[in-house]
Amino acid sequence: MTTAITLAQAQAQLSAWLDASLAVSKGQTVQMDGQSLTRADAGKIQEAIAFWDQKVQELTAAAANNAPVGRTYAKNGGGGRW
Repeated sequence: MTTAITLAQAQAQLSAWLDASLAVSKGQTVQMDGQSLTRADAGKIQEAIAFWDQKVQELTAAAANNAPVGRTYAKNGGGGRW
């Protein structure tokens, strides 16, 4: 069973990864998801920031539109374009 990620959870993850980025930029080592991260992991940290930023944007847009996150399909019998 898959549990949906909430906007609050996504925002918390984004904030944590942004904090990690700031810390390693100052030469500190950070523990994230059971891993020690240093400046050498800056690329990995930036990937995580991009992922969570995108997730926050998706969930924010879905909340604004009161729509579920993901693809929606027309109920017109499938005659339209995808």
